[in-house]
This record gives sequence, structure tokens and C-alpha cells, in this order.
Amino acid sequence: MNMTQIKGSIAIAAAASLAACSGGGDAPAEAETAGAETAATESVAAVAKEKCYGISLAGQNECAAGEGTSCAGTSVIDYQGNAWTYVDEGTCLETARGTSGSFGSLEATDNLPA
Repeated sequence: MNMTQIKGSIAIAAAASLAACSGGGDAPAEAETAGAETAATESVAAVAKEKCYGISLAGQNECAAGEGTSCAGTSVIDYQGNAWTYVDEGTCLETARGTSGSFGSLEATDNLPA
């Protein structure tokens, strides 16, 4: 081993010791929690999403809705036709809105604020 390798080994050992000391007994629990969060995030990301128009309540749409809205949370009426929300792919046309018995749309509709 040359001097550079020895210094690197010492630095790694020191960092590991410092991490163990500063983390106390919580390090394993934090690692388990982080692992669970990562697994949950990966499973959510694996579900494809699509924009579903006309199902959002006022102020609960996703970003870039349409004319009269500038971004997330800016729709002004319930079920605004140019406001969309992400839903699991393939479920938009099955998503009921309001009490009218109508369903979501994959394209903007004519239900716009007056």
C-alpha cells in the first residue's frame, strides 16, 4: 500500500466512525424508512398517468390547465373543461364527476367559466 491508499483508507474509516457516532441508534431505522420510501416511490412511478379533463374541483387542477388558468390550483369552477388532473392511465373515462353522471375526458371540453 502506498501513502495515498493509506490516507484514503483512514479517511473512509474516519467518515464511517463519525457517521456511526453522530447517527446514534437511529441509523438503522432511518435506513429502513428510506428504503421503504424508495420502494413506494418506485411503485408509484411505475403506474403510468394520463391527463383527465373536467374532473377537478375548483382550485384542485394540475398545472397548465388552459385559458383562464395559469397553473396548478387555478381552475375557478368545479369540473372546468380545460382543467386537468393526472389519473392512472386507462381510468379517466371511468372517473365520474359531479352528480350529473358524466365522466372525465381525455381532451378539453366546453365546460368553461362564464
